[in-house]
Amino acid sequence: MIGKEGGSKSKIGALLGSMLLPLALAQFICSYSATSMNVAISSISQDLGTTVQGVQVAITFFTLTMAALMIPGSKLTEILGRKKCFTIGLGIYGVGAFIAALTPGIGILIFGYSLLEGLGTALLIPPVYILATVFYSGIARAKAFGVISAAAGIGAAAGPLIGGLITSAISWRAAFITSTLVVLLILYLSRKIVDPKKEGPKPRFDIAGAILSALAMFFVISGILLTSTYGWFSAKEDFFIGSILVIPQGGISPLWLFLGIGVLFLAIYVINIRRREKAGKEPLLPMRLIRNKTSNLGLITQCVQWAMLQGSSFVISVFVQTIRGLSAITTGLVLTPATIGILLTSSLAGRFERKERWQKRLIAGGFIITIVGILLLLLMVRETNSLLNFVPGLFLFGAGIGIMLTSSVNVVQSAFPEEDQSEISGLSRSISNLGSSLGTSIVGSVLLISIAHTFGLALAILIILGIIGLVAAFLLPRGRIKPAESQPVS
Repeated sequence: MIGKEGGSKSKIGALLGSMLLPLALAQFICSYSATSMNVAISSISQDLGTTVQGVQVAITFFTLTMAALMIPGSKLTEILGRKKCFTIGLGIYGVGAFIAALTPGIGILIFGYSLLEGLGTALLIPPVYILATVFYSGIARAKAFGVISAAAGIGAAAGPLIGGLITSAISWRAAFITSTLVVLLILYLSRKIVDPKKEGPKPRFDIAGAILSALAMFFVISGILLTSTYGWFSAKEDFFIGSILVIPQGGISPLWLFLGIGVLFLAIYVINIRRREKAGKEPLLPMRLIRNKTSNLGLITQCVQWAMLQGSSFVISVFVQTIRGLSAITTGLVLTPATIGILLTSSLAGRFERKERWQKRLIAGGFIITIVGILLLLLMVRETNSLLNFVPGLFLFGAGIGIMLTSSVNVVQSAFPEEDQSEISGLSRSISNLGSSLGTSIVGSVLLISIAHTFGLALAILIILGIIGLVAAFLLPRGRIKPAESQPVS
């Protein structure tokens, strides 16, 4: 382990160059894939003969697949080995991107992009954070998390611009080919990663827990997606499963049926955890990770951050392409101020985030700046005014996100000892991707009702989400976060 107690500056620099680069690039390309599709919505829907809603489903199910499988992926990391899981995930991701590039229709796009790329990401991201935790400590670990978290934020923010450039210059399919090439580069660079052998027996995989957690997330997100067609409270039209009429027009919205099923699976999942722990078996996720107040508050801030980041990218991309008729590259340029904001503040925040007393302030301050940015968008952006009206709001939005991304990760990871880093890393990434899914599905379902008339409402929802995150930030403890004691399964 390299940290403030061991190794020279030259060794730290060597590790940063040889090991941290492929880890950061892997996080970058996965975050990039979640937002680069937004600027190509019009091109993809026209080329594949689908609708904006169809592309929204593909984007949402990409992040949903990551959210549903990230915790199982984290457990597989400990079973298969960190580097092996990282490599397998990259391979699946690359194959998925290549299939998506050649897709003849929306179904194959969902298979390659949403399913395979999502599965690959769920396998490769937990090792990124676990390896950073294992190899670094103290200031070096904070620096490593800062680089990786910045790569995540920059990838998500720069995705529209990079994707817009490639789509306008060549094709949206070329954007997927580019992802495949980047994956090959990461595979080459990752040769220098050395996976330290873990002592003790390998954990057993909780298949039932993995299925139950995935089903719970699937039904919750699917229910929200259905609101764009059936409404939030009462069904706007008949809801069928196959040929069976389940809910007639005017009945309760299918959202609540799906939410109920999702909550039921979640309850069974918790019961499964308790049952396995009482039997002396290792569950997919120990109850001690769920009961940690500090970690839970940090996870709420992460979920909200990614919901706002992904949701805003989708809302603005759809608005300017559908209402303003902008091309993919122009859409990417419109979103560029947010990327600049993230780049500037994430580097500045890195100077303070290593001081644990600053983490709460950075998260709370980030939410305040982000909310102000969305308020400016709400007040300044109209259907016909100058595109320059987007700049102040988007810059402040990106600046706020950049300030708090790394601090939220540090709060969550620091709440647990090293032996729990695998599980908490998976939970942390799962919640972040769940936030991305919720952001796209919630604001997307509102926006697609009538894009011209609900743009402001979609932004207002983002503000409400920001307030929720701000409250969670204020509830975080001050000062140094002490890791909870790891308890053996009894």
